[in-house]
Amino acid sequence: MPLNQDFVGRSYTSEVPFQVGREHIRQFARAIGDDNPLYHDVAAAKAAGHADLLAPPTFLVTTIPGSLGLPTDDPALGLDYSLVVHGEQRFTFHRPLVAGDELVVRSTLASIRPVGRNEVLVTAYDFLTTSGELVAEGTCSLVSRGTAPPR
Repeated sequence: MPLNQDFVGRSYTSEVPFQVGREHIRQFARAIGDDNPLYHDVAAAKAAGHADLLAPPTFLVTTIPGSLGLPTDDPALGLDYSLVVHGEQRFTFHRPLVAGDELVVRSTLASIRPVGRNEVLVTAYDFLTTSGELVAEGTCSLVSRGTAPPR
């Protein structure tokens, strides 16, 4: 069954800000196997010119609320997660993310397009501080296998 195109263009903003914490950064860095001292040692991060521990670039995925910040659990969308594979993830940084930042994430379902028998959902993200500073932007592509409408 094809995904509901009526969801394209809908935006959602996280209700609760995400507090970027030192231990969360350290745990994430350990989980991805990155021992860069800027992710673990406050003194090293400050010596490199950062206000606090630096977060690895892909850390931003942890700040997205719920199921990618989208109503993916809404039956009206028609998304069956057992048919989904991750396609692509990109981030554009306006400044480094550091411990102490407090982020709000705005996500927009940018498109749903057929590719062969599959559908590709593209979500755009704005990662903003609670004061409104744009820290980063991102996109995520998911592939819904076998759900494209017949041609």
